[in-house]
Amino acid sequence: MTTDAATMPDDAAAMPDWEKRFRAPRVSLPEWAEDAPDRSLFVSNATGTYELYAWDRATGAQRQVTDRENGTTDGTLSPDGAWIWWFDDHDGDEFGVWRRQPFAGGEDAEALPGVAAAYSAGLALGRDGRTVVVGSSSDEHGSLVHVVRDAGAPVEVYRHRESAGVGDLSYDGSLLVVEHTEHGDAMHSALRVLELGEGGEVSRTVAELDDTEGGTKELGLSVMGFAPLAGDARLLVGTQREGRWLPMIWDPVAGTETALAIDLPGDVSADWYEDASALLIAHSHEARGELYRYDLAAHRLERIETPRGTVSGAGARPDGSVEYLWSSAAEPPVVRSTTSGVVLDPPGMKAPASVPVTDAWVEGPGGRVHALVQTPDGEGPFPTVFEIHGGPTWHDSDAFAAGPAAWIDHGYAVVRVNYRGSTGYGRAWTDALKHRVGLIELEDVAAVREWAVGSGLADPARLILSGGSWGGYLTLLGIGTQPGAWAAGVAAVPVADYVTAYHDEMEALKAMDRTLFGGTPEELPERWAASNPLTYVDDVRAPVYVSAGVNDPRCPIKQVENYVDRLAAREHPHEVYRYDAGHGSLVVDERVKQVRMELDFVRRYVPGA
Repeated sequence: MTTDAATMPDDAAAMPDWEKRFRAPRVSLPEWAEDAPDRSLFVSNATGTYELYAWDRATGAQRQVTDRENGTTDGTLSPDGAWIWWFDDHDGDEFGVWRRQPFAGGEDAEALPGVAAAYSAGLALGRDGRTVVVGSSSDEHGSLVHVVRDAGAPVEVYRHRESAGVGDLSYDGSLLVVEHTEHGDAMHSALRVLELGEGGEVSRTVAELDDTEGGTKELGLSVMGFAPLAGDARLLVGTQREGRWLPMIWDPVAGTETALAIDLPGDVSADWYEDASALLIAHSHEARGELYRYDLAAHRLERIETPRGTVSGAGARPDGSVEYLWSSAAEPPVVRSTTSGVVLDPPGMKAPASVPVTDAWVEGPGGRVHALVQTPDGEGPFPTVFEIHGGPTWHDSDAFAAGPAAWIDHGYAVVRVNYRGSTGYGRAWTDALKHRVGLIELEDVAAVREWAVGSGLADPARLILSGGSWGGYLTLLGIGTQPGAWAAGVAAVPVADYVTAYHDEMEALKAMDRTLFGGTPEELPERWAASNPLTYVDDVRAPVYVSAGVNDPRCPIKQVENYVDRLAAREHPHEVYRYDAGHGSLVVDERVKQVRMELDFVRRYVPGA
């Protein structure tokens, strides 16, 4: 792996810490080929752009696989380790085709020439060496799943207008599980297992698993993977039957379901050990994560020691060791092994540490709200940035984040709120935001804001609302519906005009929005208007900074322009920055530029401590 001047400037020693955290080379958790575990693939920003890298563990050799102007992060290895597959879109628009390249290097080629360009909805590569399953979605066709056998013509095995995608392919390539939302609830998937014939066609539907009861019951399922053994039809499935995510084993051929003796609070996911005798358990609770090994024969749960913080991903190696990506709010991410320490350490400048988080629990209108708080040196009350996470089905955690650390370096406290809609606090908390979209989340933000001011942490005259994606949406909605509360708003890749966004966004997100609102803008205009930032744009008092990617399929540029035009018509203080990428940028220089502009904007209106 090499670095260049974009990542390692000559004046690195004089570079401020906040910038070093963005520029310091970092790596993702390596993936390895199932039948060639010495061959790995990971993502790194070592050249100044996030790209895919191949790593031959036997020789130690690493090489850059992709090299595109706007970066590449979506890739995987074939089970035999012979090929690297990667998704090729146009400048971050997420619409494209799969390509592949030999592991040792060589020319890229379109991997599935008979499958039209579309948004990706999953990929499964069979360990039989014969079978490829690819999911796609588009406005024209809805959700599609194709099977390609022996490099032949693609066979369509699934089609529906509602969102769906590839779950997994069994070890021998005979069974395919599809996650679908045919019942119309895009937040809660059902599962269908299909048996594939010799040519890749569907020979029969083996089984269905649907906890939604036709969409009337809000229970979802997720695919965690088929057992990694020949002739083994067991499928590891995530369920919400206990009010949170827990794994169970479903055998669709035998028609059996096996519950697991896992008594842990919070959400639990799982993956197989290679011999299928145990499961690697990832446990997320109250914004932190940890790992366990679950012995299937003994029904015994054994904790795997990891530091306090967040485990962002983990995998069990063939020798039984576990590799995982760990960080905390104070400590930068590192790839570790349970047996050999640091596994993959990028060269060059190291990211400076930041400050740890403290936990705040605040009584809100829908229950206790969890917030993560970081403060700069000195005594409060501080100018305070409420940094709102995206998703909305996501959550902030005790993990390293260069953005919040930059605010802290400039004298601002940072408060991150896991509002209703966030994951990790049970199904009811995640599902609570329906129909009063955005407004419910902002009630929780308001409760935490009142606590922060009342506790002496935050200066009520110097409060900034900030966020990206769904957090950007909540920022614009918040400064319009709570105009007296905020001194500035910073919205990155936001939903700004929700009605226009719905009509322009990718098909899968339209399905999600119909689920959130209960229908389309035409069917429920009052509900959509109540949750639309554009409705309140004339009430905004705070100066506004907006950044947007011109190729963004999730928060398209036209709806951002509609909002900005209304601010301009009022001659309201605002700045807008448009850049040539999609839903965010994978280019380090671009990301540093954006953060610098956000800092400069806010410091002009709300000086730091």
